[in-house]
Amino acid sequence: MERFDLRSICHVCTNDAGDRFVGIKADADSFAVCFPLGYQLPPVTENERELRRDITHLILVLSAFTNQKDKLPAMKEFLTPQNVDFPINAYIAVITDYMARSYYTETKQEFVTSNSGKIDWQRTVKRHLPIVQPNGSPIYTKFEVRSHTPNDNTWITRVHEYCVYEAFQKLGWLFTSESPREPQLKLEGNKNMFMGIIRDKMGKTFKDNDKLLFQSMMDMLNYLDERSPQKRYYFGTDNFEYVWEKMIDKAFGVKNKRDYFPRSHWRYLAMATSYDNDALEPDTIMIPPGMGKAFVLDAKYYRYGATGNPRHLPSSSSINKQITYGEHVSKLPDFAHKDAVLNAFIMPYNKTPYDKDIAPNGNKLKLTNAYESIGEAYGTWKQEGFSYEVVQGIVVDVRHLMFHYTGNTAPQIKLMADKILSAYENHRRNDYNI
Repeated sequence: MERFDLRSICHVCTNDAGDRFVGIKADADSFAVCFPLGYQLPPVTENERELRRDITHLILVLSAFTNQKDKLPAMKEFLTPQNVDFPINAYIAVITDYMARSYYTETKQEFVTSNSGKIDWQRTVKRHLPIVQPNGSPIYTKFEVRSHTPNDNTWITRVHEYCVYEAFQKLGWLFTSESPREPQLKLEGNKNMFMGIIRDKMGKTFKDNDKLLFQSMMDMLNYLDERSPQKRYYFGTDNFEYVWEKMIDKAFGVKNKRDYFPRSHWRYLAMATSYDNDALEPDTIMIPPGMGKAFVLDAKYYRYGATGNPRHLPSSSSINKQITYGEHVSKLPDFAHKDAVLNAFIMPYNKTPYDKDIAPNGNKLKLTNAYESIGEAYGTWKQEGFSYEVVQGIVVDVRHLMFHYTGNTAPQIKLMADKILSAYENHRRNDYNI
């Protein structure tokens, strides 16, 4: 595999027309890794270790939060013969397994003459003469012992060899510039045989890492079509806004958010007694422990954090809908007081200050924290003094969120709640010139 500059194939999308794809795309001799709007690539390093970690983490996030309807169906410049789902996790599993333990091999049992090892006494007695002691007891000085040696000529090793080579051709550049040896077997004409060999081994193993390897090999072979070899592939989405929503909800949201959905109904209908409309569904309900407050969050994958252009902020329809969400939650017993419910739009940004050489995708807002307030929105039709009547604009550093959306999110929830609450209180002080 030819060595190339990994950083040169990385790109941060603008989310503008024609530049929305987030993920990995490739053809026979070129690759591109596209990060989401607001992402700051790690600093240049000699070994590219951190950049490789960011790419693999991008794959992890996309794997966790994209489903078939989110993924890009086809791209004009990377058009595939048919719409298939590239099994990137299978490819990565095959590569990482190979880098950890080389090719999968079975061992063959042999017997050798030695004075140490696990002795096979039946073979030893037949093949070696003992020294007889004066008391008549025999002493053996040579033994037949069991020896296990790797057998790299088995069919499963050859199939694995093919899968490793195929995986490195497509994704090996992500891990190393080295390339494994070319396989002895080709897929053409052998696909059914390959699958049969893997299924047979899979049914006989009890080791979890072997099961994962064999399943990954099968996923790879199912993806490959020997009649129309795919030189182009992609893994990613044109709709990263869905990923953004799901990350926000994962990091900050309660699991029972359906309990907070505003609902509506029709009644006194001519042809039916009633009809239930679909509920309005806020993206995320955040309830930090001990605060006595609910935060209604709307994830907006908008460009304001990158451009500073007010045209790239949520519109009146989004603002009014968010106020409706907040008003509904304020009717619930736990939050039925004036300042118990707060609203916020959560938008992406890059906390690294703009620099045309170091951070060309950095922010121009002169903000530096992972979570920052950029203002608040309100509706002129709703000004009764309730906290939910204004919607805070919060920008979140994309790279920070992608590395903190899972695990122990309690510190992130507190940071977000404190940022929204402090912004709300600061703006109220400004309202009253305090």
